[in-house]
Amino acid sequence: MVSRFSATCALLYVSGVAQAAPQNIVDLPLSADSDNRWILPEGEYQGQFLIDQPIHLRCEDGAILRGQGTGHIVEIKAPDVTLENCTLLEWGANLTDLDAGVFIHPHADRVTLRGNRLRGPGFGIWIDQASDVSVIGNDIEGDETVRSQNRGNGIHMFSTKGARIIDNHVRHTRDGVYIGNSNGNQIEGNTLEDLRYGVHYMFSHDNTVIGNLTRNTRTGYALMQSRQLTVTGNRSEHDQNYGILMNYITYSTISDNFVSDAHQGDGDAMISGAEGKALFIYNSLFNTIENNYFENSGLGIHLTAGSEDNKISRNAFVGNQQQVKYVATRTQEWSVEGQGNYWSDYLGWDRDDDGIGDVSYEPNDNIDRLLWLYPQVRLLMNSPAIELLRWVQRVFPVTKSPGVQDSHPLMKLPADSPALIQETTR
Repeated sequence: MVSRFSATCALLYVSGVAQAAPQNIVDLPLSADSDNRWILPEGEYQGQFLIDQPIHLRCEDGAILRGQGTGHIVEIKAPDVTLENCTLLEWGANLTDLDAGVFIHPHADRVTLRGNRLRGPGFGIWIDQASDVSVIGNDIEGDETVRSQNRGNGIHMFSTKGARIIDNHVRHTRDGVYIGNSNGNQIEGNTLEDLRYGVHYMFSHDNTVIGNLTRNTRTGYALMQSRQLTVTGNRSEHDQNYGILMNYITYSTISDNFVSDAHQGDGDAMISGAEGKALFIYNSLFNTIENNYFENSGLGIHLTAGSEDNKISRNAFVGNQQQVKYVATRTQEWSVEGQGNYWSDYLGWDRDDDGIGDVSYEPNDNIDRLLWLYPQVRLLMNSPAIELLRWVQRVFPVTKSPGVQDSHPLMKLPADSPALIQETTR
């Protein structure tokens, strides 16, 4: 009987420790700055902290909140809270419990997180069903010793609207910015590197993605199951599988983006069809894709699974190992109102000097389709047999299969091409 009582007490004690309520942050040694503005002095503060009333809290340089490897460090349950210039370290790693450096609870609207530094294994910032949250100029880093799939996302938004995610730097988390079931948000000017996905949309509509940089991710911009996205002025550098991926995207605008060096893989990867893609479009309809620059990648653009009825014009495809891969049943015209795209391998001419090629550009032929079906044939690319087959299909076009046709290819880059603008601003 005594031993059972002791075991029960021990269990209650352990449970009490695990479920201990966080300390209210106003109990820390804050100093008043002005009306409802407070300063946390330099020093190290251990544990978990709760903000349950409107407050503007600024940390002095050297003020550190350390989570001791469990739970959230800061939970915000009130609207109109500002937290700035704080360092948050070592929160929990339990993704099922949504452990985060900062966890913003439902209805904690108009929270601002500005200029904070976060280092930890779980989610950096989790925004849960709150509106008009601003996350500006924060530096978030995950734990490289944890496998990528077991890390939290840098900034995770669930059922959020009106958020402004601006000028943050995120690295070594799972995804940089994850947007799920969230509408009307702005993702702008962030640097996202060494991640799975830089920006990841799922079931989110009427959002803007403007002027961000992704680098060394597996996919720079993963746009999935969403509509009415505006993705403009972004940059993707050395993203391994895809610079921009569109999966079930409709009525969206993809414009003025610069994608370079989607990982091309080694020779074996190219033979197996594992080349990196600057832009991949899967089952996406009624989108406008214009004035983007895709260069030096394994594949410039890959369309498949019914990705038709998109307006594709004024883009530049420069130095990609293969410009286009298109698998469908009918020819797609890639020009709008007499303007097509710029192709670095276009061999046509412009006799009337109007800037438009006189001969249509058709990037894929039956030989390309043969290579898609049998990648090993790439080993024979420069053989007389392949050259003979290409000559036969040119002489006897009745054998031509449906594909992409650009009837008005551009002879030079558009004046407002992202590549030219970048050169003039250096």
